[in-house]
Amino acid sequence: MNIEKVAVIGAGVMGASIAAHISNAGIPVVLLDIVPENASDRSIIAKTAVEKLLKADPPPLMHPGNIRLITPGNIEDDPGLLADVDWVIEAVVEQPQVKQSLYRKLETVCTKDCLISSNTSTLPLSLLTQDMPDSFRQRFMITHFFNPPRYMRLLELVSGPETRPELTAAVTRFADVRLGKNCIACKDTPGFIGNRIGIYWLLCGLHEAIELNVSVEVADAAISAPFGIPKTGIFGLLDLVGLDLVPHILKSMEQALPKTDAFHQVGRLPEVVRNMIESGHTGRKGKGGFYRLNEAGGKRVKEAVNLATGDYRVSEKPDLSLLQEAQKKGAQSLLSSPDPAALYARRVMAKTLAYAAGLVPEISDDITAIDAAMRDGFNWKLGPFQLIDQIGVGWFAGALHEDHLPVPPLLAMKQPLYKAESGQLHYLDLTGAYRSVPSVEGRLLLADIKRQGPSLLENRSASLWDIGDGVACLEFHSKLNTLDMESMKLIRQSVDKVSESYKALVIHNDAEHFSAGANLGLLMEAIHRSDWHAVEQLIQEGQQTYKALKYASFPVVAAPSGLALGGGCEILLHCDAIQAHAELYTGLVEVGVGLIPGWGGCKEYLRRWLAFPKRPGGPIPPVVKAFQTISMATVSKSAADAKELLFLSRNDGITMNKDRLLFDAKARAISLAENYTPPSPPVFPLPGKTVKILLSMGVKAYRLLGKATEYDVEIGDKLATVLSGGNTDITTPLSEDDLLALECEAFVALVKQPGTLARLEHMLKTGKPLRN
Repeated sequence: MNIEKVAVIGAGVMGASIAAHISNAGIPVVLLDIVPENASDRSIIAKTAVEKLLKADPPPLMHPGNIRLITPGNIEDDPGLLADVDWVIEAVVEQPQVKQSLYRKLETVCTKDCLISSNTSTLPLSLLTQDMPDSFRQRFMITHFFNPPRYMRLLELVSGPETRPELTAAVTRFADVRLGKNCIACKDTPGFIGNRIGIYWLLCGLHEAIELNVSVEVADAAISAPFGIPKTGIFGLLDLVGLDLVPHILKSMEQALPKTDAFHQVGRLPEVVRNMIESGHTGRKGKGGFYRLNEAGGKRVKEAVNLATGDYRVSEKPDLSLLQEAQKKGAQSLLSSPDPAALYARRVMAKTLAYAAGLVPEISDDITAIDAAMRDGFNWKLGPFQLIDQIGVGWFAGALHEDHLPVPPLLAMKQPLYKAESGQLHYLDLTGAYRSVPSVEGRLLLADIKRQGPSLLENRSASLWDIGDGVACLEFHSKLNTLDMESMKLIRQSVDKVSESYKALVIHNDAEHFSAGANLGLLMEAIHRSDWHAVEQLIQEGQQTYKALKYASFPVVAAPSGLALGGGCEILLHCDAIQAHAELYTGLVEVGVGLIPGWGGCKEYLRRWLAFPKRPGGPIPPVVKAFQTISMATVSKSAADAKELLFLSRNDGITMNKDRLLFDAKARAISLAENYTPPSPPVFPLPGKTVKILLSMGVKAYRLLGKATEYDVEIGDKLATVLSGGNTDITTPLSEDDLLALECEAFVALVKQPGTLARLEHMLKTGKPLRN
């Protein structure tokens, strides 16, 4: 079964967002809702929901044009829109009677092979299918998307005993390949996997902070970075979810779970939270929650709730020294400390991890599914069982015993929960046996490669790996994958190695971000010494390294995900092809630190615009386009947006599922390797001073309007010189090396300026650009 058209019934925030993400996959989607009373436009609910998609933050659409794939309507007048859909997703109010009434209507209008699913997070499949005909039960399942659907990778799938296996397989495949989801098969139990553990964790963290008199700031710091959990922690996440949802979740779980379940020990609403909800302090969507921004003295001041009194106070940054030390030594050192923050972390994580371990096999027979659910549903870097392994199973079991907590059978064996044998990862089951972690066709991770043997080349900033079939993979692994001279050295060595023994190279890493750009610390050292020759060497080394990559005797394919900024974007521009993850945020952002792209970024980005299908106006419009994008430090909002900005070419590919990115890039590299010849050096017919004057006038106009700063004008002048070709005219085309020389000259001139030094220092100190 192929899924080529989808319908979503229920145009609330969640339903509309699901529809938006389906459109991100290039799939037509129908969005229907009820007809409101006395409405002049009977489809106004769905139409309004579609309009809101363009204004939502974070944006649910990967490109605004995707909205054309969404057809709004209403369930009373437009059942005919469902006649040719392959999958209907129900996302209406969490009331069984309402859902079943809809299902009976769908039975009459959908084809017999149309899959129907519910996005419910609380109601069991057995209840939803009760008294429904066999024909419905055979095509029904639960597909629980996590919010927001575009960004959260987890899709929990619950099939019934009568659900047709081919429908389950079709949704699993579609969700994986087209929607980029990690589709986890769940048992039909309350809260499934993610919410069953996640809600317990949140409530446990809330109650322990109150009992131990730990501030929300300390609690969130203690529970986040040391365990690879997002910095929102407990209280920031509750603010994001909305405190007004907590009572509904509590009621649902309380009714569904047996009295023996440990959830009931934390499943109550503290008075401070009840008062916050009553006063409208429900989180980010209300007047604020555990945190809020308040106007004081003409400034916005971050405040936090005092959990003992319910009053707001100015938020205080906690002492992070203990937590930073724990990150170096490991979570076990933190959990062993008598410090109040450490005690809080121990209580919350010990109970949560033990709770997760005790749910095997109730919610899943496979601990890898539980780990994946918490990684992809709550953005934990490691799942519960991976965390226990990292802490130490024996030590953790002993800590539970010390704290008078039950030790689940899986942990009582005191064996590692995961282990690698012959390059294959295995997990422990309840019998004490190890089972192979199943592989999925079309997925490939560097983590899998690393278990199979040592790297081909390696230094502190980068490594080269053999990923099979004559293809090597270059991996950056410095902090934020920033690029330095060690990176450049390994790129050069990789070019030589691949030339000798391989047929293609992929540049990729498994990290959250491809590369945050050049290591600015190296540049600052040279600036403080006024060593301008060292700066020049730094730029020329990067230029020549990227040029060697571009003209290598083999194809080079970049496979980026997340941030690819500055020097990280420049390396993409020098590759033969890019296979990008759909969530790619790339751009030449150097002006934010008072610089221009210096490793060939100006040259390569300009080349792309000059090669773009010709428009009236000769060479000036491409120069203006390149100038606008670089001078505004424009960053793509997705891979689709990167194509429009020309950071990706028309022929570059986009992969929705990050776990498939390396596999797809490798396949692209292999295809390019057949009869490969390096690209021919480009020439640049540039208009010189004519267009430079035009660009400079534009920047000065922006300055007069208050949209550019005084130093923006200085940077703009240097950038305009490079992109216009300097002292040339259209009759004398420039070479690649001419453009690189202009880049280097402008870069070195800017690093000598106090304005650039101020921007660099501010960025390194705060992580934010300075507007000087």
